[in-house]
Amino acid sequence: MLRKWNYARGENVKVYSLVYDIYSSHICKVDSEDSSALSSTGTEERTLAMIKPDGLSGNYTDQIKIIILESGFNIVSEKMFQLDAESAAIFYAEHSGRSFFPSLIKYMTSGPVYTMILEKSDAISHWRALIGPTDARKAKVTHPNSMRAICGSDSQRNCVHGSDSPQSAAREISFSSESCQLEFQHMMNFRN
Repeated sequence: MLRKWNYARGENVKVYSLVYDIYSSHICKVDSEDSSALSSTGTEERTLAMIKPDGLSGNYTDQIKIIILESGFNIVSEKMFQLDAESAAIFYAEHSGRSFFPSLIKYMTSGPVYTMILEKSDAISHWRALIGPTDARKAKVTHPNSMRAICGSDSQRNCVHGSDSPQSAAREISFSSESCQLEFQHMMNFRN
């Protein structure tokens, strides 16, 4: 089912498309300006936030979104979808030579993920500070109020992902936006 969703943010009116497939529980809300790591004004920075399968299965999504909004981030777009092995391998390509890569791909395809494009001044560093160290076991000791300390269990099942640089943010935001578009095309081809 495709619906047009108009919504105003301050004085700026943006048009979003919401794609919701009730049979596969896929949600995509895409802004035409999503694929840049800079906002349309160029004064805010964007980053990709991903709630991983363990974060979704543990029902942490609402809690994470509240923390995001209370921390002054604007959620530019968001979507829930299931990564396949090929998409997960592309997303985590920088780890392809590492020994943990096969288990990372298996884990990331074990359930749906929820991505959000966040916007704020210094968004990347602020988001990284909120999520804490990669290893949730370390986060529980050194950053006990971080998201990974609260909802993660180890270095892989650490609940959330965050872009670590402007280059990674641009690539991951583009991947997320393209993934949504490809998902929509696949849904439409399947139904026709």
